[in-house]
Amino acid sequence: MLNLTSSGIGKQLVTRKLIAASARDRSCFKGSDIEHQVVFLDADGLPPVTLQNAFPLVAVAYSDEGEADLQAGLALLGPLGTIPAVPIRRLDPANSPESLPLLQALTEGSVGRLARYSASITSELAILRRERETLLENYRALEDAFQARNWEPVSEIFSHDPYADPKDEGIGPLLAAAFIEQLLPVSSLGVAGFALHLHSVPRVSGELVVALSYLESGEGVAEWTVPYAQLVPNWNFFSLPRACGGAARTLRLRISATGPETIGLSLGYPIAGERYSARSELPHPDLDLRPLAFKVFTGLPGVKPTRTPNMIAPSNLLEGQYTVDYRLAVATLSQIADVSVTPIVPEFQTVRFLEHEHAIVCHPLPSGISAGAVSRAVEPGTISFSVTAFIDHPEGKPAAVSFLLAPANSNARSEVAEIARKGTARPSAFFSGWREVTSSEVVNINIQLDEPARGPMDLMILSRAVTDSVDFSWLKVSGFRMVKQFTEAADVR
Repeated sequence: MLNLTSSGIGKQLVTRKLIAASARDRSCFKGSDIEHQVVFLDADGLPPVTLQNAFPLVAVAYSDEGEADLQAGLALLGPLGTIPAVPIRRLDPANSPESLPLLQALTEGSVGRLARYSASITSELAILRRERETLLENYRALEDAFQARNWEPVSEIFSHDPYADPKDEGIGPLLAAAFIEQLLPVSSLGVAGFALHLHSVPRVSGELVVALSYLESGEGVAEWTVPYAQLVPNWNFFSLPRACGGAARTLRLRISATGPETIGLSLGYPIAGERYSARSELPHPDLDLRPLAFKVFTGLPGVKPTRTPNMIAPSNLLEGQYTVDYRLAVATLSQIADVSVTPIVPEFQTVRFLEHEHAIVCHPLPSGISAGAVSRAVEPGTISFSVTAFIDHPEGKPAAVSFLLAPANSNARSEVAEIARKGTARPSAFFSGWREVTSSEVVNINIQLDEPARGPMDLMILSRAVTDSVDFSWLKVSGFRMVKQFTEAADVR
């Protein structure tokens, strides 16, 4: 049979017979350039089990008797399975001188190209097979190295167990009003994730926000924004897509929360060192030389860690970015101004700041838009912010709330009037769109800007009615959490 994948293609095409014909038509091929490529089937006897040194691609007949012989002979060859079905073509003996060169071109040229292509594929396949064998050998070498050093895909290297002091007040309210920072007392090299212990999780809506960054540069690693429904009152594992590589640096956790109820983030046993104690921007007695209850896991740098129970993947990867969280201070929020656009003159104050609740009230009116503006509240570089909104009365009617960011020192009332007229903001401003709020559910609103703010911006809180009545519709907005983002090292607070 014809071997199309071996070397010496040109020589093989000369010796292999590619055309079948009846012995009755032998005279038509005698003396031609393709006589050596023709295998003649004997009309008087049965064909052999195989066609030695032949692989006919086409059968050619010049007479009725020759065609009948080919049909009979090829029919006997079919059941043997030595060659595929061969088509029979009838030619005129008078045109033999013109047809024979065409047969030669079709057989030698086409099969030659196919043979060269097949040989090329075979050669590349052999190279791939050798590369695969080398790769498998390397994997075996890595496995041997792991076993020799007792390395595991993910291993716990540090742990602070939870401890409840009878004098603890609880740091849940601190998470809602500010944030808590915790340095990890291990090198960043190989860190694949960490776990936080929660002694209680609210059943109402809310989110736990966790950010991991490098202390030395402020460069972000990843951020997790996890709804309370996905958390459990036990260890919750926060994983990285791959273990940290590069130079050994110090990792910092920054944790905050949103929602009407506080989450029970556990603290560990008191320690002697202040550096690895949990801290916050606001003083709290529970944080006196107390770390968070946490665990740290490591793996092979740059390799995806294996799955563990309660594993939580990052919401955002912050590689190459520098982020800073900040809250709107009491002094800033207390400067809120009423910029409502409505024909109604209410008998009560619709927009005001509640210092003891760290919240802003924006009561809607039956027509128009109630709005409050905080000048230059949004710092340059801000990329996102989140708030909590709810109707603070059990019989309060629903309302719609939205947020508007406009360039600093702009005409706030004019910006709100643009929303009232057209339903959209000017190109220089950012409008969040309306979100309905009821008395039965606390709404967490997260807003992501298309790009970081280039300069300081004014923040406006807007509300409007969604029904015919606004009775007891005391809309409160609190938990302002802003995130600044940079592409180069920032002055991290």
